Amino acid sequence: MKILVINSGSSSIKYQLINMEDESVLAKGLVERIGIEGSRLEQENGDGNEFEVVQDIPDHSVGMELVIDSLTGDKGVISSVDEIQAVGHRVVQGGDTFDKSVVVNDQVKKDIDRWASLAPLHNPANLMGIEVCEKLMPHAKQVAVFDSAFHQSMPEEVYMYALPYELYEKHSIRRYGAHGTSHKFVAAQVAKEMGKDIEDLKIITCHLGNGASVTAVKNGKSYDTSMGLTPLEGLVMGTRCGDIDPAIIPFVMEKEGLSPQEMDHLMNKESGLLGVSGVSSDMRDIEEGAENGNNRAKLAYDIFIYRVKKYIGSYAAVMNGVDAIVFTAGIGENAIELREKICADLDYLGIKLDAEKNNVRGKATEINADDSKVKIFIIPTNEELVIARDTKELVGN
Repeated sequence: MKILVINSGSSSIKYQLINMEDESVLAKGLVERIGIEGSRLEQENGDGNEFEVVQDIPDHSVGMELVIDSLTGDKGVISSVDEIQAVGHRVVQGGDTFDKSVVVNDQVKKDIDRWASLAPLHNPANLMGIEVCEKLMPHAKQVAVFDSAFHQSMPEEVYMYALPYELYEKHSIRRYGAHGTSHKFVAAQVAKEMGKDIEDLKIITCHLGNGASVTAVKNGKSYDTSMGLTPLEGLVMGTRCGDIDPAIIPFVMEKEGLSPQEMDHLMNKESGLLGVSGVSSDMRDIEEGAENGNNRAKLAYDIFIYRVKKYIGSYAAVMNGVDAIVFTAGIGENAIELREKICADLDYLGIKLDAEKNNVRGKATEINADDSKVKIFIIPTNEELVIARDTKELVGN
């Protein structure tokens, strides 16, 4: 079975074609700048061959046609689009409607659209990707895999906010979380690395990228997660502020004369590492600035580390212990010194990192000291494989 995994953004399409017999990646690529000058496709085949197509890509339909042409053409990896039996789509927000992946039908599409108000930058683009693939590949089953589904196992006292209950009943205001496919994948990989049943473990998964979240995985299920109703809550991120006193919002709006939309933009696009440092939203630039004596860059760096450490401590408390911590995503997999600083001074929890083992980037490895009571891992995330596996299971059934 060959499955195409699609992550459709507002102006991009990320894709992978996976052979599910051995879970090998036949090809992966990116269509970017859709509807924008300078649009192009980049593809890398499983044999290492790479190529680029630069052309006008006015919309997602043209973008998907280009993906199919690239997979089936002279430089492609399959002879016909008919070889693709199913398409798995990343969908960011499924609300409390979806606690697992589903085969797409008309009702599923209506529900994805209904939850778009909680992910306005993602769900409409995700839905667009589904509808385009339905037209171009009518023979293939379409499957929706939700970022929020893994977190539907959270207890009520964890996901509810202490607002008037009527707001939950009327508007479904509660914690949903995100990055669920990543947290699910790396937690399962940690259990394999430890040779233990995931249902017997307490794991803290740290997905640290431009968007970042921490999840407490207790007995194989999401028990708590740092992102909330939207991805704005929780850790400091590239441009998102994370946790703040909610009274700051009306205060700043009044002082700066901002509309709700402008305030939302400030918190989502102008804050976080970028807002504090004034340098960049990219952790590599922040680290470089801090090393060169930029005090605001160092402050942003320290705030990021503090917030992750704080969540690790709180999740160890609510789970009554922790067996393993895992770092994943762009920052988590590659920022050597940052991992060391996050784990520093956590020896009261039995967390001890080995600096020599930690001197690695982007490789699955155990980095705890031999006498550490808590295992510490780097696990490169593979959300596409989670989507493909869920798709295979549903289509097979």
